[in-house]
Amino acid sequence: MTADSAELAASPCVDRPLALARYDHLPDALLDVPAPELWRHLPGPTLVHLPGRHASTLFLSVLLHGNEDTGWRAVQSVLKRAGGRPLPRSILLFVGNLAAAKAGVRTLPSQHDYNRAWPGTAHPQTPEAAVMREVVAIAERTPLFASIDIHNNTANNPHYACVNSCDDHHLQLAGLFGRTVVYFEEPVGVQSAALSRLCPAVTVECGRPGVAAGVAHAVELIEAALSLQHFPDHAVIDADIDLMRTFAIVKVPADATFSYDGSDADFCFRSDLDHLNFAELEAGVSFGTHAGTRRLEIVTSQGGHAEYFDYSDGEIRLAQRAIPAMLTLDPNAVRLDCLGYLMHRIGRDGRRLAGTGG
Repeated sequence: MTADSAELAASPCVDRPLALARYDHLPDALLDVPAPELWRHLPGPTLVHLPGRHASTLFLSVLLHGNEDTGWRAVQSVLKRAGGRPLPRSILLFVGNLAAAKAGVRTLPSQHDYNRAWPGTAHPQTPEAAVMREVVAIAERTPLFASIDIHNNTANNPHYACVNSCDDHHLQLAGLFGRTVVYFEEPVGVQSAALSRLCPAVTVECGRPGVAAGVAHAVELIEAALSLQHFPDHAVIDADIDLMRTFAIVKVPADATFSYDGSDADFCFRSDLDHLNFAELEAGVSFGTHAGTRRLEIVTSQGGHAEYFDYSDGEIRLAQRAIPAMLTLDPNAVRLDCLGYLMHRIGRDGRRLAGTGG
């Protein structure tokens, strides 16, 4: 259906069953509405088709986490810069968790994480999973060129791209954002994994929200993907990108306490923990201290019982070489998601590169 400002304003996202709204254009008035106010204009998770000169469509998802507004700000900037002129190619825009955006949080306590609810999720019976299945079903009927899911994070990280496939076109899309690329299999139920079955797909991490450089970088990627006629035929070589693979997700047990300032807790993490992100660390580097027999939880795609940390003498030390990512000092992020990730460098064949972190 067609959306106009009056229609959207008449159906705010307030206490209604979760359902996907669909529109065939985005009113100009929304180009100046900040993410926390979108609930006043859109009835809930929304899919918008924006026609362009080329029918091969760019899928964009923003605000899967309500407090990560860089993607929405980037879309606003791209459309403003277009100035009403036809886009180079069509866009299928998914605007996600408006209720969480209103509250300024990643996910409300009553919700399932919008980026853990896509096909492949471990929780397929949730209302959020039903919405994502509907979105993917529509995407399957659309001639997709590529998919970009735009995120922020809560810690000291460079901007980087994530992929769920190391096929050339996925890596070429990631390369439009930068050299640093992370391949991952866990967590499941993420947008990029679901869309990677349909087209080259990437998740981009644009640093902390509210930073102009992150918005500018996302705009640059969107406009590059809109203008690209086709992906190159040549293969990506190892020298083209800095490719890493996540091999472990590090979580704090739900019943454990933790701190960063030295106060008593089951886990006392170092205050500069996030400054370890994307550094090549040797075994023995300390993440902090622990009490008694408490251990961090480790999630891996391969399972197994490898030792990732050494807990002797009350310290939490790496038991093997690793490159951390997204280690955070935000307690809410730890509780809702994880403490961070451990990675190692790989080549295009997926094998770990000798002499590198991990």
